[in-house]
Amino acid sequence: MTAATSDSLILGIFIIGYLSIIFEFYLKVNKSAVGIAMAGFTWMAYFVSKRHPLPMDMEILGHHLSDVTGIIFFLLGAMTLVELIDSHKGFNTLVVLIKTRSKRLVFIVISFVAFFLSAVLDNLTTTILLISILRKLIPERKERISLCCMVVIAANAGGAWTPIGDVTTTMLWINGKISTLVVMKEIFLPSLISMCVALGYFLIFEKGNYAPLKEDIANEAREPGSRLVLIVGFLALLSVPMIKWATGLPPFMGMLIALCILWFVTDFLHNKYDDRDHLRVPFILTKIDVSSILFFLGILLSINALETIGSLQAISSWLDHTIRSPTWIATLIGFFSAIIDNVPLVAASMGMYTYELNNSFWLIVAYTAGVGGSMLSIGSAAGVALMGIEKVDFITYFKRASLPALKRHTQIPHHWLRNSYAPHLIMQSLGRLFSYV
Repeated sequence: MTAATSDSLILGIFIIGYLSIIFEFYLKVNKSAVGIAMAGFTWMAYFVSKRHPLPMDMEILGHHLSDVTGIIFFLLGAMTLVELIDSHKGFNTLVVLIKTRSKRLVFIVISFVAFFLSAVLDNLTTTILLISILRKLIPERKERISLCCMVVIAANAGGAWTPIGDVTTTMLWINGKISTLVVMKEIFLPSLISMCVALGYFLIFEKGNYAPLKEDIANEAREPGSRLVLIVGFLALLSVPMIKWATGLPPFMGMLIALCILWFVTDFLHNKYDDRDHLRVPFILTKIDVSSILFFLGILLSINALETIGSLQAISSWLDHTIRSPTWIATLIGFFSAIIDNVPLVAASMGMYTYELNNSFWLIVAYTAGVGGSMLSIGSAAGVALMGIEKVDFITYFKRASLPALKRHTQIPHHWLRNSYAPHLIMQSLGRLFSYV
């Protein structure tokens, strides 16, 4: 098979697989099976082309696999840690703190918590954590789907304005394209306003109150050591970016260390009691949704196949020669990140352009790639996590969240990234937001 035929076959497999994921509800084929099939067949088509010696092809695949497994282990550690806290009924403490049942107030509180928490942790961990809390706060799944979609939007917006909040911002930071203080100063306002625009859209349609919590849910008996596990779990999660900052270890190593800390604590608490095996990590691992992890693995490896054959670089070259405006190119990268994972897109942009440190191009890329992924459910790690945890299909997310996410992506004037913060506009936007309550 020639390289050209192989490239066409890889593109065809990706398109068919992508459409199958979109119409999963109608095809009745699990998206995880489709994702793994996409990865297997795209890389099979690449290998049979024999464009390189087999050892070199294996090295290329191994390079991509090392990057992907880092994300997979991060996801596995985060899901296990959150499930461990949930099994101890630790989140019940947080559930009863939110006493209001007003839909609009719950939307506002959860959105701002997601926005600022994702800046400290990251958008993926924040989404997993808050969805777990919402499952306790709003037991009825149909009533919380829109709120979970808003969590994804807010977490992606919050993750864009710090170097550790989103993987693409981290990439730009590590590769010397942006600096910590500048990215926080320049992107905070656009990220905040974009979150508020989407929130305001949801508040227009959310009226009334959620059903009162059942007595057995609000006052459910907690497992032994629940508060200790909750406190240690939160501190362990907060330690992940600190470990990255202090040692340079990749984030997944910090997450595994955080998991081990809580593992030691729970073993110490429960090892003497035979009736507490359900509170220990070996049992918790059996409750993790492995299918969502496999879906994430398949999607990322499929994207890597497209990157390897040069499709992503071809898109970047076409943009560069056709549009020529760095501002609009950076904006389109955000739109493409809703369809294709933003990690290879940002990596391709770093290979295509050589702008200086803290150039507005890199700042716009950091912003648009971070928030643009919210437009579709498979456009961000947080969205993929939502699909796995809450079983939200592509069409449901598109109906609930794509329009407000698109509005916020196009709402922020790009010159704000270099000009004044226009505080009167901030107050005006926030005033409109709270006028809905």
